Amino acid sequence: MTEQYYLSSSPHMHSGATTDKVMRDVIYALLPACLTAVWFFGLAALTTLLLCVASCLVAEAACLKLQGRAQSTLADGSAVLTGLLLALNLPAAAPWWLTVLGGAVAIVIGKQVYGGLGYNPFNPALVARVVLLISFPIQMTSWTAPLASASGVDAVTMATPLGEWKTAVMLTSKLPAVQPADYLNYLTGNMAGCLGEVSAVAVLIGAAYLFWRRIITWHIPLTFVVTVAVLTGIFWLVDPTRYPDPLLHVLTGGLLLGAFFMATDMVTSPVSSTGMIIFGFGCGLITVLIRLFGGYPEGVSFAILLMNAATPLIDRYTPPRKFGAVGEVVR
Repeated sequence: MTEQYYLSSSPHMHSGATTDKVMRDVIYALLPACLTAVWFFGLAALTTLLLCVASCLVAEAACLKLQGRAQSTLADGSAVLTGLLLALNLPAAAPWWLTVLGGAVAIVIGKQVYGGLGYNPFNPALVARVVLLISFPIQMTSWTAPLASASGVDAVTMATPLGEWKTAVMLTSKLPAVQPADYLNYLTGNMAGCLGEVSAVAVLIGAAYLFWRRIITWHIPLTFVVTVAVLTGIFWLVDPTRYPDPLLHVLTGGLLLGAFFMATDMVTSPVSSTGMIIFGFGCGLITVLIRLFGGYPEGVSFAILLMNAATPLIDRYTPPRKFGAVGEVVR
């Protein structure tokens, strides 16, 4: 009897993961943050979420139509995920036209202009956020108080914790008073800010799901968060009257959402474990520099995009070990 040999290209084993499954898992992981946003900001948050998702789907369909590509790729969930991430990076009461414009920018400029999913060098949702922030700074920094803090009044404006700190230090060179109860509000999300940056608990629940499903590894998010905590802790120890403590930096702003959901994007981040750690450190360092010394109170979006640009260089100098080697994690 003659033996038969089958030749095929690698990989020879399949993990079972597909684009559709990965996208669905990340969408599921974002649901706690979305529900918390709706709880604290009501109909305005729900409207922003729906408009962002709808505008991303319409922009995706239009781009595919113009390119003569199959519309079936709409079902992979990538456009929906981009819409959710964009919404979580916008204020609750963002004007409808801002959300629609943001969805178009995210899909057209952040994704399809490079060839679609898998070819984009930058996170599409963050591209849209930064474009909107630079183009429409008033609308992008008009924060509304959570319903729990507004006592039923609709149009109450409120500064974010980082914004309040930045303004106070610039005007008086002294930090505003922070009460112990404020940290509980920061943890649960009862504060002003973008939809996805207001609840650390909701983001961490989603992150735990991603770890359980093995969608992400610890390398980028842990390095990112620890870098911010350590560096801000050093400045806080040097001058606690001018620099906030590390806990405030970790619980407020978009650090946790960015670290777990956007910096870990498989397309725009390094492939080796060493590269991921370098990437996470760079994100943390740039975030701290912008927060403490830049003109913006928040720097997560800029940090991730800048490190997205450095990803090809990081991959070049930190190649994954050959198959069979021990100690290297490759996604």
